[in-house]
Amino acid sequence: MALSHDPLWPRGGGWPSFDPQSSADASILGVPTWRTSLSPTGAHATPAAIREALRRYSPALMGPPAIDLDEALRIVDAGDVDEPDGDEGIVRTIARTAELAAATRLVIALGGDNSLTYPVAQGSGATGLITIDAHFDLRDGVSNGSPVRRLVEDAPDGARIDPRRIVQIGIADFANSAAYARRAADWGIRVITLDEVRRRGIADVTAEALEIAGAGPQPGSGAGSGSGSGSRIHLDIDVDACDRAATPGCPASVPGGFAAWELRGLVRALAGDDCLVSADIAEVDATADAEDARTVRLAALCVLELLAALALR
Repeated sequence: MALSHDPLWPRGGGWPSFDPQSSADASILGVPTWRTSLSPTGAHATPAAIREALRRYSPALMGPPAIDLDEALRIVDAGDVDEPDGDEGIVRTIARTAELAAATRLVIALGGDNSLTYPVAQGSGATGLITIDAHFDLRDGVSNGSPVRRLVEDAPDGARIDPRRIVQIGIADFANSAAYARRAADWGIRVITLDEVRRRGIADVTAEALEIAGAGPQPGSGAGSGSGSGSRIHLDIDVDACDRAATPGCPASVPGGFAAWELRGLVRALAGDDCLVSADIAEVDATADAEDARTVRLAALCVLELLAALALR
């Protein structure tokens, strides 16, 4: 069904193409990874689906006062990385992300499965990592279950992230193994479980996460710049951290995960920090979504929450 037109009710999305000769505040980049997924997925169809879903929403914050994001920010769309899977695809994704990170304050990568976190975090020059995810993503090998481990162990010298600057929010019971929980503990990763988030509240948890991830690399780690203002945080938004009723298009989502409002609240709170320079939205399979496209629509709202936080900084 065609969307209605009202000149006084602008729609989200439809942003101009990225021009390296012009300045911008935020850039959108599609990274349709899917070939190494541990479960069958059509996640490569998701960037286009998110862009379409954005048209269902307005770019307006109610304030008060009301703010039109398209008036407060210059937002550009850099298209998609062609064939981002595999070694050559990783190189292309890192290079494109680096180009956007040098020209804009915030890079928003639309996945794709969770393997996109590995090249996008490198391309943005991240020295700290925050994940919103039910899973550790510390598996061996190369897959959508391994990007956090790969950023610690496999990234080139100078691009590796000190695990003591990684915070994982939303880790859930019955969605992980004890072995990977021990790996996270041994490496010094700060794990904030789903239950802990609900006990402490979003504001408290996000303040701690930003302090840890934004503290900068430890002396002698060989990664990134010094602590404080030189810190650069990447945020991985794994939508399967949400309750399956809200995200049927996430193959690994389980009943009892975050409500949609909790995910949106976490995203806006984290993206309000000046050190957060990039984010990815992962693990949505647009081809497996419910008829009402509720999963893709939530992913689109996460894009708008990121932009809202940037406008409110």
